[in-house]
Amino acid sequence: MIKISVYEQAIFETIKRGATKLSEDVKEGFVKAIAKETSPSAKAGLEKTLQSMEMSTVRENPLCPDTGWPVFYFKVGNEAEIEGGLKELENATRRAVAKATELGYLRATMKHPLTGYDPGNNIGENIPNFTYKFVNGKDLEVTYVAKGGGSECFGGTRHRVVAFADGVEGIKKHVVDCFVASTRAGAICPPSVLGVGIGGTANVAANLAKEAACLRTVGSHHKDPQFRKIEEDLYKALNSLGIGIMGAGGDTSVLAVNVEYAYTHIAGICVATSSNCMVARRASTNITSDNQVIALKSPTWFEEEKGE
Repeated sequence: MIKISVYEQAIFETIKRGATKLSEDVKEGFVKAIAKETSPSAKAGLEKTLQSMEMSTVRENPLCPDTGWPVFYFKVGNEAEIEGGLKELENATRRAVAKATELGYLRATMKHPLTGYDPGNNIGENIPNFTYKFVNGKDLEVTYVAKGGGSECFGGTRHRVVAFADGVEGIKKHVVDCFVASTRAGAICPPSVLGVGIGGTANVAANLAKEAACLRTVGSHHKDPQFRKIEEDLYKALNSLGIGIMGAGGDTSVLAVNVEYAYTHIAGICVATSSNCMVARRASTNITSDNQVIALKSPTWFEEEKGE
């Protein structure tokens, strides 16, 4: 059985790591962007940003002063025995978020949407937010994502319905239009990791876009060649716009474009975009049935189950 004391501490450590340590795939994305950048000012901006983030890792300081929404993805083994059940898993996560806030790894940014009341610990209605995926096995995988305010509040998430008659070109045009609108004045902190959700209802498309932005690694590709082609075409198109770091110009406007999809209704195709800021903060931990805690290099949310 996976003990409460084990998973609560593991969740806290996952939050701390996600808030302070740059993921290797994001770092590699920065290194490649720096190497190909032709604008001296943009190159300097990328270099100084990477240097700042590396210093945050060493000092265990937040990678960005906006520590965003605390969002959690739990990949739960169907045979997993979790002490206290899923209800206690959520309670333990709330306690871990409050502890991380008290210790300064998270800023108290979560407020009541109407009154502005600030509980001071990032705990409130539907926050932190939880998403579950159930798989074979006995393990529990925890992924913490900091979804930044800029990448959400300033138009980083958008959607519309594209007619079937407009096809792939209509989908790509909508994504480009959304990205251009979102990045005005560097509002979503480009170069971004852009997630695109295609199909399903509006909320399904938006959730897929967020998962693609936050849980897919920089440099990964969709296994379906049709969607990989869309990813590649959009990556080239968006980087040709010259938006660059913080909208100030440059060769790299996106570090990656990740697409996920759902089947849709014949009436039309919901298309959603979700931007993740250049820091792209996340961390994942696997907890085994015998209470071993293993820090993962990246989430396995989209990986197929073994044996399938």
